[in-house]
Amino acid sequence: MGASLSNLGSNGSTIAPSLGDIPENCVARVFLHLTPPEICNLARLNRAFRGAASADSVWESKLPSNYQHLLRLMPEEQRCRNLSKKDIFAVFSKPLPFDDGNKQLWLDRVTGRVCMSISAKGLSITGIDDRRYWTWVPTEESRFNIVAYLQQIWWFEVDGEVDFPFPADNYTLSFRLHLGRFSKRLGRRVCNYDQTHGWDIKPVIFRLSTSDGQEASSECCLDETVHDDTYGNHKRGYWVDYKVGEFIVTGSEPTTKVRFSMKQIDCTHSKGGLCVDSVFIIPSELRDRKGGGFLK
Repeated sequence: MGASLSNLGSNGSTIAPSLGDIPENCVARVFLHLTPPEICNLARLNRAFRGAASADSVWESKLPSNYQHLLRLMPEEQRCRNLSKKDIFAVFSKPLPFDDGNKQLWLDRVTGRVCMSISAKGLSITGIDDRRYWTWVPTEESRFNIVAYLQQIWWFEVDGEVDFPFPADNYTLSFRLHLGRFSKRLGRRVCNYDQTHGWDIKPVIFRLSTSDGQEASSECCLDETVHDDTYGNHKRGYWVDYKVGEFIVTGSEPTTKVRFSMKQIDCTHSKGGLCVDSVFIIPSELRDRKGGGFLK
């Protein structure tokens, strides 16, 4: 009876409840089941939704379970501030450089899952200091603004390692490569393949291993002429994501060490004309959902 009377207006008409009548703590409970973009859109509705969209309890559920271990990657001036959980998510949703700028970490803005990229500068590349073989090429096509370009070499080997507190997840590791040297001419992107050779003779071997004994490998000829649904008759002139394999992090160890490599060390022929951009470590579900376009 009392509830019914409370909904009566001064003229005796019934007042329909509105979104503004929903308590903020109830809205926050609903937000626990929504994605960050959905929460930000709903925050525009009214004051209750806006308040719930800033609640620490909501945004802590969107952060990785071990986000406290990732805070050390934030710039010192941000670490010293008393940031809300929403602010922390905002900082990590953009690429956060570390390890002298050779690595980047970010959270997927929809799922809050951890992604990482490692620059060619952070890899061990055989012959990289010899200008007869390799050169560094500045470019806007890399998130690190620079790639390693191979002119010609007989022994092709690239190795890397990362020791990091990855949250529990299933991850895919891949190399981002480009056949041919690209540049801009009169505002148009052009590619030169004069030095591109040797990648159709023997496959490149990709490998990874983890500190808990997991191993994976794959191989392929980078310059194969077999028709590809994504890249047409060949892969020249495109940035291609070459999957090395997957590994699982259970979260039982403080950090996971991952070693990875790609090699073509058959010295019966030379190879060249290849750009090495970076290595990506992405949750497998995200990579499968977004396909090759997730890289740039």
